Amino acid sequence: MRYGLIAGNGRFPLLALENARKLGHEVVAIGILEEASREIEPLAARCHWISLGELSRLIEILKAEGITEVMMAGQVKHAKIFSSIRPDWRLLKLLAALPRKNTDSLIGGVAKVLEDEGIHLTDSTALLKPLLAATGVMSRRKPTKDEHADLEYGRAIAHSLAQWDIGQSVAVASRACVAVEAMEGTDAMLRRAASLVNGKPLALVKVATRRRHFLFDVPVVGIETIAVMIETDTTALSVDAARTLMLDREELIRKADEADVTIVGYAAND
Repeated sequence: MRYGLIAGNGRFPLLALENARKLGHEVVAIGILEEASREIEPLAARCHWISLGELSRLIEILKAEGITEVMMAGQVKHAKIFSSIRPDWRLLKLLAALPRKNTDSLIGGVAKVLEDEGIHLTDSTALLKPLLAATGVMSRRKPTKDEHADLEYGRAIAHSLAQWDIGQSVAVASRACVAVEAMEGTDAMLRRAASLVNGKPLALVKVATRRRHFLFDVPVVGIETIAVMIETDTTALSVDAARTLMLDREELIRKADEADVTIVGYAAND
């Protein structure tokens, strides 16, 4: 198979490119200058660089490379999408037509523009299916009764918020919602929550939106997530099974076990 890969930040694009090479797929990477690591260059068949907002340039590259299937991998910070972006004429036209100025609307609009040009935005987890979270307790330690209650409460809140494209995570302590993730990201949200609870342990709940596809904005946890959980005395983590990427999975779970952090995967309908 031959793919294009639009690379944001983090380990997601690197792992996708590494796995593509193992599977024998040819992948042309398009790195976002403000976000992606130069480490993607040796892993891709070819690598191009664009700035946020260069939608016309993206289409030109994909057409010149003969790419008709492209995926998005890695994060683009939400705050940058709406504050640092310098749109070209094509993106400016798209932004003016959006009914809502949120990430879901923006990326959905980009997907429609690409489709009109004969370029299909495909499942961003296509090359990393083995890294999707499992159902059940994945750590050595099971949640305590109190942690389980916090996770259940947090999931109800997080799923309600996810339908509005506000954020994917909430922090809970003693069945109270302490903080909700917005554009700042999960790590900043956890640090803010820790400053509010006077040393009480936190539970982190991360959910996927209820959309059926994996074209963009797939929830991701990694070793860095566990490091921030330890820093903020966050003792429990829940994710949506089969809908959340667990990067460097074995190392992630090992570090969670060392810190006595519990990790639970919930089925999507739970």
